[in-house]
Amino acid sequence: MKNRIKLLSVVLVAILMAGCSCSNKEEYQPRVERPEKPTRLNFVKYGRAFNDMNDTHLAAAQSIGIEPLATREELKNASRELVYIETCPAYEVEPLTHSSPLLVPEAAALLKEIGESFQDSLVRHHYSPYKVIVTSVLRTDEDVKGLSRRNINASKRSVHCYGTTVDITYKRFHRLDDEAEETSQAKLKAVLGEVLRDLKKQGRCYVKHEIKQACFHITARK
Repeated sequence: MKNRIKLLSVVLVAILMAGCSCSNKEEYQPRVERPEKPTRLNFVKYGRAFNDMNDTHLAAAQSIGIEPLATREELKNASRELVYIETCPAYEVEPLTHSSPLLVPEAAALLKEIGESFQDSLVRHHYSPYKVIVTSVLRTDEDVKGLSRRNINASKRSVHCYGTTVDITYKRFHRLDDEAEETSQAKLKAVLGEVLRDLKKQGRCYVKHEIKQACFHITARK
């Protein structure tokens, strides 16, 4: 109950600070038309393509992120504007237990672009519509301490503390049309991999393919 009250206070602060990163009033309409023939799917070699280490992520986070905070109550005094993110046409945000749904504007914009580009790519590949699922966002020192009891990957130098980083699971995707043909998890992961590879090449982000946590660990660069 106490954690729910804390989260509610964070949400109210976030709305007052910056509003939401995308509207959830209507479904996302892909920016591309379905081609006559599906685009060939390239399976990225995840370990090789997404091997940016923590120090690399950390340098980017320290450059554009907030100063890390001890508790969620301190989020209202963050050193930079924070944007509240919620489930919307571009992506799903699953219930968060050890993080708060807040990002600096650059990271919020990147997340929206990832979600929209993913859905655009599904159209090009002739796959059914899905959304990516966000599993972790901004952590305070308090969150990191709580998570470290359960997750050995929860570093004291967590990049999540800067509001620049999100985790997107590659094991689960939110299906938007139950009547359409189901697309395999492997193909959906490959499509997401293509999107992240392109954004990384553009210098938009750093990405780490996390195996134990089954997610792409993504930090905005600009």
